Amino acid sequence: MRVFRPTRTTKSGQKKPYAKWYVEFRDHLESIRRLPAFTDKKQSEELGRKIERLVACRSNGESPDTALGRWLESMPPKLRDRLAAIGLLSGESVAAGKFLAAHLDDFQAALAAKGDTEKHARLVANRARRLVKKCRFQFWNNLSASKVQACLAELRDGGNGLSIQTSNFYLQAIKQFCKWMVRDGRANRSPLEHLQGQNVQTDRRHDRRALAVEETRWLLRTTLAGPEQAGVCGAERYLIYRLALESGLRAKEIRTLSRSSFDFTARPATVTVEAAYSKRRRLDVLPLRPDTADLLREHLAKKLPEAAAFATPQKDRLAGVVRADLAAARAEWIDTAPTLEERNRRESSSFLVYRDESGRVADFHALRHTFITNLASSGSHPKVAQLLARHSTITLTMDRYTHSLWEDLSEALGRLPDLSGPTEQPQRATGTDGRRNVAESMAQSVAFCVALKDPESSTLVQSGAVNAQTATGQPGNGKPREFAENSGKTGEENGGSAWESNPPATRITRRPTVLKTAATTRCASTSDLLTSALEGSLGAPAYSSLPKLVRVPPA
Repeated sequence: MRVFRPTRTTKSGQKKPYAKWYVEFRDHLESIRRLPAFTDKKQSEELGRKIERLVACRSNGESPDTALGRWLESMPPKLRDRLAAIGLLSGESVAAGKFLAAHLDDFQAALAAKGDTEKHARLVANRARRLVKKCRFQFWNNLSASKVQACLAELRDGGNGLSIQTSNFYLQAIKQFCKWMVRDGRANRSPLEHLQGQNVQTDRRHDRRALAVEETRWLLRTTLAGPEQAGVCGAERYLIYRLALESGLRAKEIRTLSRSSFDFTARPATVTVEAAYSKRRRLDVLPLRPDTADLLREHLAKKLPEAAAFATPQKDRLAGVVRADLAAARAEWIDTAPTLEERNRRESSSFLVYRDESGRVADFHALRHTFITNLASSGSHPKVAQLLARHSTITLTMDRYTHSLWEDLSEALGRLPDLSGPTEQPQRATGTDGRRNVAESMAQSVAFCVALKDPESSTLVQSGAVNAQTATGQPGNGKPREFAENSGKTGEENGGSAWESNPPATRITRRPTVLKTAATTRCASTSDLLTSALEGSLGAPAYSSLPKLVRVPPA
């Protein structure tokens, strides 16, 4: 490395030195380079030593240490550009010295280039800009997770500022910016990767609710006969509400519909939302109910193909229009009360109110919530509900947009058994008091139907495994034995006739032997005996519908 100050010759022939000193060095490719330094020689020499350290890191493939990294961040932009052109600085190092404001501009342009709308790209970038400005971050290495968390807590202000959901949107925006920096090769890793949002259920500010079926009927009927609001007549608002309630279309999507968006020749009739206006950026074709299609066909009959389908209110006035229609429907519902007592009850209820007692609101987007909730309540398959709702995951359909209505909950509780009534029969014995339990009854019933008749015609069983019992309750050898008592004895203890320690294998016949009991004189199948045992223990109705797996052969 050499530091020198070159000279130049004036017109008069005199040699005059330059104001700045120059640093001469060899880069990582052994090429000689010269860069202008400072007017002070010592500062120029210090610059040369730092450049030599940078060349060594580049040659060894190492990352600059903390001191050298801080110097790279604070170096003049012209010097940084020259070092980057030589190849001494990587993309991360160049980005580290670039102001975050310039990176955010590139981030917004990248969002718009990948297909996001200009409005959405500007919204996400502005959220990240607000956090960067409030935290006073200037360069990439200034980003701190703890500062971002403290900044978000200050914006929430204990519930008096941003809601938790909006705070999570801000966090999501700056994390998205950091991920883009990594993917674009401007940074090695995101310092905010481990940050997570808070539980939005603890701070709901604008939670929507689904309207009950009776509420939607009153809303539609009152709106149809209602006056003009925001330049839209009641009949047209009725069609807009009905289309939203039966298709789940959003307000923005309905605003972009034209006469050509409807196909009444298809079976069923359909409405199409172009990919440019759909939230998921896909062409959406949705079916229409026949009665709704007839109303829409009549409404659009005199419109040109490219004409707007509806005269929808402006975005900033739509919420007020819905609120006014809800108030009108509620007032008519209260006025139609048959008695004074019923009127007082209706006035104290939350029927058709904009915000109910739990703080949930019924705005235009609540019509979409109502549509998806009605799909779930009608018994539609969850996958069908997801496709009609046009959601990417079924979790979003079932968790966020499906609301449990009180009448559905009450109906579900009504189907539970009545636990307050008397029992129909006393509790059966458990087997601990000497009486046979259900398992013993099943085992002995199966044992009764197993007989040894034709050793060559059936499957293998153990000889003597069946203790044929007569109607008097005595076993075949005249000695009373119980199933539980004989289960642990050897063949000698049992007289050699049952439960032998090592009995020979034999076969049972396909045709059961006739068992002479007090109840029957013909052969009984395994199915009949099992059913009898279970009916005696659990009641006949419980197993009356079970199929008979073993048929009784003819006598």
